[in-house]
Amino acid sequence: MTNKILRIAFSGGGSAGHLYPIVAVARKIKERTPGQSTELYFIGPKTIGSEILLQEDVVYKKIMAGKLRRYFSLSNFVDFLFVLPISIIQCLWILFRLMPDVLFCKGGFGGLPASLVAWLYRIPVIVHDSDSYPGLTNRIVAKFAKKVAISFPEAKDFFPANKTALTGNPLREDLAGGTLEEAKRVFNLRGDKPVLFITGGSQGAEAINTIIITILTRLLPELEIIHQCGENNVESIKQQLPQTIPPDSIFNGYYHFYGFLNAEQMKQAYGAATLVLSRAGATSINELANLGKPSILIPLPETTGNQHQIKNAFSYAKSGATIVLEQDNLTPNILVVKILELVKNKELLEKMSQGAKNFSFPDADDKLAEETLRLASPAS
Repeated sequence: MTNKILRIAFSGGGSAGHLYPIVAVARKIKERTPGQSTELYFIGPKTIGSEILLQEDVVYKKIMAGKLRRYFSLSNFVDFLFVLPISIIQCLWILFRLMPDVLFCKGGFGGLPASLVAWLYRIPVIVHDSDSYPGLTNRIVAKFAKKVAISFPEAKDFFPANKTALTGNPLREDLAGGTLEEAKRVFNLRGDKPVLFITGGSQGAEAINTIIITILTRLLPELEIIHQCGENNVESIKQQLPQTIPPDSIFNGYYHFYGFLNAEQMKQAYGAATLVLSRAGATSINELANLGKPSILIPLPETTGNQHQIKNAFSYAKSGATIVLEQDNLTPNILVVKILELVKNKELLEKMSQGAKNFSFPDADDKLAEETLRLASPAS
């Protein structure tokens, strides 16, 4: 094996949904280069969950980053005229010092400056998009990237066919293998009812939380619930809960809420879940698919510049793995009926689980690591 140091840079911006796929690819790269000196870097803005980079020996190079909005906003002018030039200057210096062999762009507002500078320095770029409706950054970067990887078939229409491949979205391996027995220990579950796992992503979802609190007493006779509500929503739920489930209620102990779940807790929550109620972010859908979990998806409402969750949800629903309920039309009664219909229909749950597995790409991380290393080699 050559003694040359292999340097690989990742870029992306602002969300755990970008960070976790990068971590999955980084792990596979390290597995594929056991005898080689390999240095991994992440270039991006302040990002939720960035502490995982230190655990994975990925050096974090923080930059400023604006936001590419697809609608009129005065903030666009500020970001374009001031923030973007500063972040490009930062990347000019960082990439000049590192001169990585390849740059892996995950998109988002933090991915654009590093990708532009990599192109200027003739560093090969591979870009990965998680959504069925690609982000603006990735649509720009794809014009000069060497390779484009996508997670939904519908995304292929936005990229050059000759350099685009459907790979799926990488899944962290540490989410697989959860069990009901271990979840009982982690969450202190009673374990005598089907388990509903509710997650709005790392930030929670206030609209989902609100409706769940109103229907708890209708769900708990049939279910035990694990609820990731978001750190900012914990106090609100604590205040409402005594009125919803009094301390002497027979349902006390069947509802377990948390602001944020770490990787081990997520693993066990998924392992225990009979059904998952979730937003429709690409990372969430990928986790559901790879773990074969039946689900109900409540995508973020479609607003100007925010179309991907609804498109993701309906694309995924074609597999038969999920039921999509749009938030604007959702009522407490509809949600209760749908949840209870599903948990009582084992045959349908099995079909949904198989549909999820059929949609999944369990080797996405390995494929992306392979292509990234190929671009990094002198022969590419």
